[in-house]
Amino acid sequence: MTPGGIPELEALDSGSAGVRIPPGDTAPLTPRVRAILDTAALRRLARVSQLGLVALVYPGAVHSRLEHSLGVYRLALEFLRRLRHDLRFSTAVDDRDAAAFLVAALVHDIGHWAYCHPIEDMGLAEIPRHETRVSGLVNAEPLAGVIRGQWQLDPARIAALITGSATDHAGRILHSLLSGPVDVDKMDYLARDSLHAGVPYGHNFDQPRLLASLCLDETGTSLAITAKGRTAAELMVFARYVMFSEVYWHHAVRAATGMLQRAMWMLRGVIDPRALVRLDDAGFAEWLTAAAAGTPAEPLAAGLFGPQRRLFKRVVAFDAVRRPDVHAAVAGRPYAEMVEISSRLSDSLSRRHGRNVPAGMVIVDAPPAEREVEFRLQVREPASGPQSGATWRRLEDISPVVRSLAYQQFDDLVKQVRIYADPDWAEVVAPAGSLEELLLEAAARRR
Repeated sequence: MTPGGIPELEALDSGSAGVRIPPGDTAPLTPRVRAILDTAALRRLARVSQLGLVALVYPGAVHSRLEHSLGVYRLALEFLRRLRHDLRFSTAVDDRDAAAFLVAALVHDIGHWAYCHPIEDMGLAEIPRHETRVSGLVNAEPLAGVIRGQWQLDPARIAALITGSATDHAGRILHSLLSGPVDVDKMDYLARDSLHAGVPYGHNFDQPRLLASLCLDETGTSLAITAKGRTAAELMVFARYVMFSEVYWHHAVRAATGMLQRAMWMLRGVIDPRALVRLDDAGFAEWLTAAAAGTPAEPLAAGLFGPQRRLFKRVVAFDAVRRPDVHAAVAGRPYAEMVEISSRLSDSLSRRHGRNVPAGMVIVDAPPAEREVEFRLQVREPASGPQSGATWRRLEDISPVVRSLAYQQFDDLVKQVRIYADPDWAEVVAPAGSLEELLLEAAARRR
């Protein structure tokens, strides 16, 4: 990287005017940045919320993916400002690579569509994952023309940085800045989501200290931190853990998630994937409401997007510490099996009460099996003497806090198995006696 080679970095250093984004930051705008922001692909992100169903529980959390993208772009500049002083980074990453990184930061969410994360978690074969759409969207006009014409870059290079398919030295480094333990995406969304949700958890880590500690790892191919940033990194892990526990997977958010997923399952026969992935929030709500009309999915869609919010009630929850048998029997099961377990539980409840408990009125929910708080990051510790070099260690090996949060705390306590019921049926389901035994039976039985 050369001084003055990146106009956006110059604008950041000089405090030039740009667009203001919460909580009071300025994202520098150059003509070529404006050109990207004015494309239809980026404007669509202004109509797709960052947190989707979370806004049903935290009403301030209605910020858009466009706002988040601007925040990621600004942090990308901060990363470059810090790392341009790292000899290995500046040797490997030239001005062209750095510019490609900025474009990738701006458009990294381009594949997202309304409520895509909970729908993708269902694992329906006909629904594409948002990551698979990145290459096609980045290579489509007019965005591709802006990237080629005003940035003098290959759109395929941008897509490769986002998806992680770049195999060259600089490409691997830059992808780690976009998607890694400490990356521009996580660092922005934790603070931004926390701000809009009205909770303190996501910005309770020392971002300036963490930025100041950035370096490349022992192999020079991925982002790492110096020992001075260890505590800040631990606090970031804790921030992510608490945001999942209290916001992203709040029990009422999981209720809404379960309702949306069940409605989509009921309507899967009428889903047009090509049309679905083009919808913004308003278009999705309109489509789901219309498609569900007159079907068993109608009360689910109305409870989420109708004139009166009506979420399912949490009846009982099981974690891996207090009921490891129940948790192990249900957690991590494919979505189709979760539907079957819910239906078998409804059958058991119907027999117990001598009245029909409709299958769609009871939902057994288990979060995805993937680790969301796993944090593999190298830490460079200073040389211990004049004849020795720096020591590289994994953060999880030197931090009991990180090990505990990523494994015992998160997997065992936050990722709970829960039973939800429609408000009209919750009182019927709740006193059903040993619900855990009925659930174990439902998980073990095959129709």
